[in-house]
Amino acid sequence: MSTLKITKKHHRHLNNPFPSTPTSLPFIQGNLFINSQTLPPNQNSPLGKDFQLLWSTQNGGYLSISHLSHPSKSLWSTIPGQAFISAAMAETEVEESRGSFAIKDRDVHLVCYHQSIENIILINQFDDFQLDYLDLDHLKTNSKFADSPVLIITGHIFSKRTKKWLQSSSIYRSASARYWVLFDQKENNQIGFKVKIGQPKFQLHHHPKASPSTSLGRYRRLRRKLRRQRKWKLGWCWFLTRTKGLSINSSSEEELGESNVVETALEFNRVCLTYASERNERFFGFGEQFSHMDFKGKRVPIFVQEQGIGRGDQPITFAANLVSYRAGGDWSTTYAPSPFYMTSKMRSLYLEEYNYSVFDLTQHDRVQLQIHGNGMQGRILHGNSPLEIIEHFTEAIGRPPELPEWVISGAVVGMQGGTETVRRVWDKLRTYKVPISAFWLQDWVGQRETFIGSQLWWNWEVDVTRYPGWQQLVKDLSKHYIKVMTYCNPCLALMDEKPNKRRNLFEEAKELDILVKDDHGEPYMVPNTAFDVGMLDLTHPLTANWFKQILQEMVDDGVRGWMADFGEGLPVDAVLYSGEDPIAAHNRYPELWAQINREFVEEWKSHCTGKEREDPQEDLVFFMRAGFRDSPKWGMLFWEGDQMVSWQANDGIKSSVVALLSSGLSGYAFNHSDIGGYCTMNLPFIRYCRTEELLLRWMELNAFTIIFRTHEGNKPWCNSQFYSNDKTLSHFARFAKVYKAWKFYRVELVKEAARKGSPVCRHLFLHYPNDERVQSLSYEQFLVGSEILVVPVLHKGKKNVKVHFPVGETCSWQHIWTGKSYQKQGCQAWVEAPLGYPAVFVKVGSIVGETFLRNLKNFDIL
Repeated sequence: MSTLKITKKHHRHLNNPFPSTPTSLPFIQGNLFINSQTLPPNQNSPLGKDFQLLWSTQNGGYLSISHLSHPSKSLWSTIPGQAFISAAMAETEVEESRGSFAIKDRDVHLVCYHQSIENIILINQFDDFQLDYLDLDHLKTNSKFADSPVLIITGHIFSKRTKKWLQSSSIYRSASARYWVLFDQKENNQIGFKVKIGQPKFQLHHHPKASPSTSLGRYRRLRRKLRRQRKWKLGWCWFLTRTKGLSINSSSEEELGESNVVETALEFNRVCLTYASERNERFFGFGEQFSHMDFKGKRVPIFVQEQGIGRGDQPITFAANLVSYRAGGDWSTTYAPSPFYMTSKMRSLYLEEYNYSVFDLTQHDRVQLQIHGNGMQGRILHGNSPLEIIEHFTEAIGRPPELPEWVISGAVVGMQGGTETVRRVWDKLRTYKVPISAFWLQDWVGQRETFIGSQLWWNWEVDVTRYPGWQQLVKDLSKHYIKVMTYCNPCLALMDEKPNKRRNLFEEAKELDILVKDDHGEPYMVPNTAFDVGMLDLTHPLTANWFKQILQEMVDDGVRGWMADFGEGLPVDAVLYSGEDPIAAHNRYPELWAQINREFVEEWKSHCTGKEREDPQEDLVFFMRAGFRDSPKWGMLFWEGDQMVSWQANDGIKSSVVALLSSGLSGYAFNHSDIGGYCTMNLPFIRYCRTEELLLRWMELNAFTIIFRTHEGNKPWCNSQFYSNDKTLSHFARFAKVYKAWKFYRVELVKEAARKGSPVCRHLFLHYPNDERVQSLSYEQFLVGSEILVVPVLHKGKKNVKVHFPVGETCSWQHIWTGKSYQKQGCQAWVEAPLGYPAVFVKVGSIVGETFLRNLKNFDIL
């Protein structure tokens, strides 16, 4: 039984355009058995200083955790009479193709689905208590909670089902394993939980007609089979750390009794935690999600990867899957997932480690967390409102710093073409009086032609052929308070064919031995579109300082910001310096990538002197797309990656709003999308090119996000651009001014995000959680802070929108263009929204609203 199989699909050019959903472990359900001799019928135990756990034997037995401030409200509870801990042994197959991954459960060899509870232990002192398996040292040394009650539940999980490869006419087996569950208070609003599963023991029974010698022969064959199994480490699953075969607990192998306990070196590599949910409970979060806001009824996998091209929208997904294996993605694929959720019932939970996990929400009355490993660790959160839950969550995982004011002051002009092209476009923008924060020039490293079009040279230095007079361009823009931003990522391309390179960063990294390796000890050449690249090993102690020197040279030229792209494509069979499991390291990699960039920003600021130290206009910023749970701690700013230049729901302008709001619910306070989208396809039978209408509507949308930034797309000549004609330039100037008109409020929201983790752009659920219509909203409308309501036009050809005015708001909403007020709570109204006049509302009497309207008048917008 090999535990992990990896299938590479990088170079398959004709594939099934409708790939099947990866097979996964089914929802595991079992019964709960109680040891009445060791357990009281009812028990209410303190958990730390602020929580309590209720144990009751009613209806077969259940647990319930609540906060002492609301003891009647259950934050987490098990289902009466049902097992809440289960485990399995299964084989894993990972199909990998250019940053896309499909993780499959192949053969399930054993499932322990029943559970017994034998002890509920309340611990107040650790001095005389030994339970090494759960690693309680961190509790002993935590002075804050060293004397607080901690609760441990022990028992067994077991099964009487058999697997064919262990069956015969004369023997069959049941299996069991010991488990431990620990609950301890982490903060006054968080309970930690930890699940560990012991090694399985098999109970072998013999058919009465079978002779001892026949049974012994079968045992020996089974032993030889198990000895041939390969070891692999999966997170907490130290699978077959050394080959032990079987140890039969009998005085003599020839004297096998009716029933024998068999211990193996096997360990479980799937652990499940099952608990109660309500039928009408909605589940929000899970990081940056593009297709759904509410995940009730779905299985949500948590694995960093390419979001896909189309993600189910047709015909683009068909075409992408046909030419590149699973390149189309699906509703669940995302650059930045997070094992975190909050619900409409103010319940919240997250996992603390990096192993692959699945949140199974397909049952109406229960949730099952399935994790690849032999243990599980996470936290249960208490909060009285969605914003309070976000505050408590980000208190634990970290929050972003305040953004430099310059980057949120005007448009970030994303374009390419070289020095003269930039100067020509800059002249046009000055003619239209566009407020500009920066020029973002991703082609600063130069371009080359490949079979898919123009692509960048991944060698992070300025290409002086494409950008002659680079430093002078930077200085000239700086004189007008306009910054220059560039591009980099953690991969390096071969530079043999580049004629004007000064450095060869790939060869430098190879010489330093800081590239990710394959299983032969050579640099792992990762396929990426039209060329292969080496990937930096971010676990190597030399990598961070080496890459920071590259960033330093960039900043020394006057650059003040950059896109830190990629981070989602670490191969799952990579060999890392740290020796850690590459599947768990895969989810951690984007956090390490963000950490290196963030550390450089902080170190650069600390070493600045004179004007650079005192002038906030000199502060640095970077933005990135890949992330995981703790990315808000390290990343300064995020963008949503490569959206299609389309109106479609799963990958286009609509999905950009879903990603904006779902990420905000998950701690990503600062997020935005490319104006107009990115992915363009111009084939004879499938054509996705950015239309002028789509571009203009996307400008209107992004004028109300944290950053107002353009992108030409991967095929600029196919797309309508902000500089295409007078209409696009006028519209761009108009909404750059709209964006600038609420800068005063944006600055305030940035400070709030750094202090509390609250997102700038908010799903209405954050402020109106009891409005059932609000709970069902997806991309239709959103709030900027609490004072501005935005209802963007997201459908082709539409000139009006349907607006829901939420229940729970005491103020009226004023339409900014007509001044009309809407007073009735819970009402819906159709509002005109022609091009240039998106449906935007402010609260009547709001200082923010009045200031915003006054600024619009000053800019001649109203």
